[in-house]
Amino acid sequence: MTGHTIGIDISKSHLDVFRLEDESAKRFDNSPRGHDALIKWLGALPVARIVFEPTGPYHRAVEVALSGKFPLVKVNPLQARRFAQACGTYAKTDAVDARILARMGASLALEADEPVNEKLHNLRDLQVARTALVKERIRLRNSGHGQTNSLLKRHTKARLTLVERQIGELNEEIAKRLAEDEQAARKNEILCSIPGLGQISAAVILTFLPEIGMLDRKQAGSLAGLVPYNRESGTRKGKSFISGGRKPLRDALYMPALVAMRFNPDLKAKYTQLRDAGKPAKVAIVAIMRKLLETANALVKADRIWTKKRPCT
Repeated sequence: MTGHTIGIDISKSHLDVFRLEDESAKRFDNSPRGHDALIKWLGALPVARIVFEPTGPYHRAVEVALSGKFPLVKVNPLQARRFAQACGTYAKTDAVDARILARMGASLALEADEPVNEKLHNLRDLQVARTALVKERIRLRNSGHGQTNSLLKRHTKARLTLVERQIGELNEEIAKRLAEDEQAARKNEILCSIPGLGQISAAVILTFLPEIGMLDRKQAGSLAGLVPYNRESGTRKGKSFISGGRKPLRDALYMPALVAMRFNPDLKAKYTQLRDAGKPAKVAIVAIMRKLLETANALVKADRIWTKKRPCT
């Protein structure tokens, strides 16, 4: 890939931009006017990649403004920090971060991400809001059990009723948006045919793993952070651990895995086999979560509804 590598450090009020090839640095406002100025500045250049970190709500507008016009690469902040330390850079300022991001993109030859899908962004916003409300519902239920003051109990009950209603509205909106997309609707149908996966968990998978059906077996598990990594050095052999991945996706697979262990005959047999082999329950559950996701990915790739395996005769 030829062209310039650009690093952008994104904050609430401004964008620090660094062009690696001529070490040119510039600052733009993080606003629609600033985005237009940035696009104009970049427009005269052949751009190989623009590297940035996700910064909560502050990077969203920049990503949408540049997506489709330039090759964007969104990197993990922890990996970017470790790259900076490996380069001997311990200072952390907006300008330094922009320069490090550009160096990281060029040194690792990072490939551009898929262009932003605005529908997917909206779905994620809905899912994030739903997750927050579910946590609030749990908090209210727990606090309600220990309250003795009648006024506080009434207030808690009223807030709980409101939260329940809002969760229901979000569920309806998410289902509606998935049904409006023909491809998403078909994927949702396939996922919901798998014992253990329901409408809620299927919607989370489609939201946080839009690549489902286009991945190989290991990639699907890795993106969810369900692939164990070995820890070996010399004669020492430590325990393997899962790490990284997309936490919302991993969280959404836990309860379906528990259900699948009871009602999905394939996964029930898998869980029993692991436990009989001496594997701890938590390890076996993680394996079922991974197998459930791999099954979903394979079925979506084949465009096929789940069917129970016929016993060998």
